[in-house]
Amino acid sequence: MSATAAQPAVVSVAQGKSEAAVVAEGLSIRFGEGDGATVALSEVDLTIGGGDFVSLIGPSGCGKTTLLRAIADLVQPSSGLLRVAGMTPEAARLARAYGYVFQAPALLPWRTVARNVTLPLEVMGLPRARRQAEAMRYLDLVGLRDAARKFPWQLSGGMQQRVSIARALSFEPSLLLMDEPFGALDEITRDGLNLHLHELWGRTGLTGVFVTHSIPEAVFLSTHIVVMSARPGRVVEVIESNLPRQRRLEDRETPAFLALSKRVREALHIGYGHD
Repeated sequence: MSATAAQPAVVSVAQGKSEAAVVAEGLSIRFGEGDGATVALSEVDLTIGGGDFVSLIGPSGCGKTTLLRAIADLVQPSSGLLRVAGMTPEAARLARAYGYVFQAPALLPWRTVARNVTLPLEVMGLPRARRQAEAMRYLDLVGLRDAARKFPWQLSGGMQQRVSIARALSFEPSLLLMDEPFGALDEITRDGLNLHLHELWGRTGLTGVFVTHSIPEAVFLSTHIVVMSARPGRVVEVIESNLPRQRRLEDRETPAFLALSKRVREALHIGYGHD
């Protein structure tokens, strides 16, 4: 299903699923007032099914991060409806229904890796023994148990982002929001983290919403790719992946992967306003 950049697309990511992780209906966001106002998102209709992994991709400034931040209750909608786990974004935030991974790891340099992971649990008031157990559980999940006593400055950039993911998962949210977390990393490190994140999603069953500028990354990770237009951001097309649920990095050379990448690229051309 597709629409031109001039027409808002009514799309559904969820296919036959009873519960939706995110529902947006006629969602618009603008910053400022009057002639100086900037419309970041215009009439976005989108439903993300529970357990899906959805990538948002589009031109720079198209509102991908704005949409993610609206889901996280960091930006307020100007009009329309937005529900997260069946609640308002504010209620979802207060219920700790989601974890958020930023572009930079944002770790506290004076705290060890383990104590960075336990930070949300401290805010929640969990007992120390429980916090420590949960930290080790999620450091195991991201393959960093041996780094628990190290400080962030002793880790590579990729390892720091894995700590950030462990911290976001530490309070067991059903939804993980990721704002281009691997964009600043070298290609080999990024490949490894793509594989690790895909395996992590497969093991946990959580819902993922992932912002990226990379077509191969979006295709490799996602069950659905949401292609957005240039500002004001609209949904151009939602592309459902036909790739196997379990994937390997070598799958990026297969005809199916290349065909799906081509389809995403063509939709991006529409989003940029090119024929």
